Amino acid sequence: MKAGIRFQLCLMMFLQFFIWGGWFVTLGTFLGNNLGASGSEIGMAFATQSWGAIIAPFIIGLIADRYFNAERILGVLHLLGAVLMYCLYTATDFASFYPYVLAYMIAYMPTLALVNSVSFGQMQEPAKEFGKIRVWGTIGWILAGLVISYVFSWDAKAAIADGMLKNTFALCAAASLLLGLFSFSLPATPPKSSTQSGNEQSGLGQMLGLDALALLKDRNFLLFFISSVLICIPLAFYYQNANPFLTEIGVENATGKMTLGQVSEVLFMLALPVFLQRFGLKLTLLVGMAAWVLRYVLFAYGDAGSTMAMLLVGIALHGICYDFFFVSGQIYTNAKASDRTKSAAQGLITLATYGVGMLVGFWVAGQITDRFAEQGGHDWQQIWLYPAGFAAVIFVLFLFSFKNEQVTSHE
Repeated sequence: MKAGIRFQLCLMMFLQFFIWGGWFVTLGTFLGNNLGASGSEIGMAFATQSWGAIIAPFIIGLIADRYFNAERILGVLHLLGAVLMYCLYTATDFASFYPYVLAYMIAYMPTLALVNSVSFGQMQEPAKEFGKIRVWGTIGWILAGLVISYVFSWDAKAAIADGMLKNTFALCAAASLLLGLFSFSLPATPPKSSTQSGNEQSGLGQMLGLDALALLKDRNFLLFFISSVLICIPLAFYYQNANPFLTEIGVENATGKMTLGQVSEVLFMLALPVFLQRFGLKLTLLVGMAAWVLRYVLFAYGDAGSTMAMLLVGIALHGICYDFFFVSGQIYTNAKASDRTKSAAQGLITLATYGVGMLVGFWVAGQITDRFAEQGGHDWQQIWLYPAGFAAVIFVLFLFSFKNEQVTSHE
């Protein structure tokens, strides 16, 4: 790959995740403090990610893969996103905010697949090259958090009270405009041919991953599939409540500190192949589940004073929580699927987790958060013990029902 193209792809990934990390992390804090949203309403706002994930296959499969170059529809969606981000910046209450955030996530979620398509289209050896490109997305997410906390201090207690967090939407609108315009200069990535070779079909069922439903006849994979959906409920608590929790209890530069999670994600991603090979799939998945339990217990009993270290460790556990369960699960899914259904299988697991699982998770998190709302705050210890207990139950059920398997990667 030429150096110029590599730079373009790295910048594309950087901006793609800078945009997401620049507003999504502080969304709950902004809605609760500045728009007076309840826990259930905050859950509705976060659940737009799930609706976007459910609708994305239709946009990619029915439009992008058939009629337009990937980089062009990427540009159009980010330009539309810039307009919607500005609308979020100007919203004054939750009723006016929600339609825009729903529209934005429907536009944004398909771009996650599009940036991958553009990247893979330029690679001779994706297995070796993609990681070096994708890591710039994580760097973009990290930098967004550091800028919010340490450059502009928009998440400081006084700044939140003054409504400064709405500036995150203006920042991301500018970044989205930049990426939208930049996308038209990316290498051409033409649509897939509408005529498939052999008997391969490109129908709606394949786009949604339904061709892989036969995998659920395998008892072990079915147990993994159900566990993946259920573990998204504790995951939703983190996305929805972590930043509001940290800012409410007085942690300074909370958004910047939360980037420890992305740093650990990069580090544990490097350790994952070694762990899988040495300890096997079942233990790897169990370690990932156990990390969810430990993280929420640390959140329940940590504070912004003498036990701050407990909160920082809980944040840093994100690498184990995510990589050891979700990434190893993607590897397992790839190994179980046939060559013909590998893409469909990944589509199915994504639809089930980020779609259905997270949709349920955000609803549950919103209900629990409202239940323990107090005058001027929340009973966070009780809130965090719920996802800890839920993850513990999933851990025990998985421990005694799932049989270990050897995962063999196919290059």
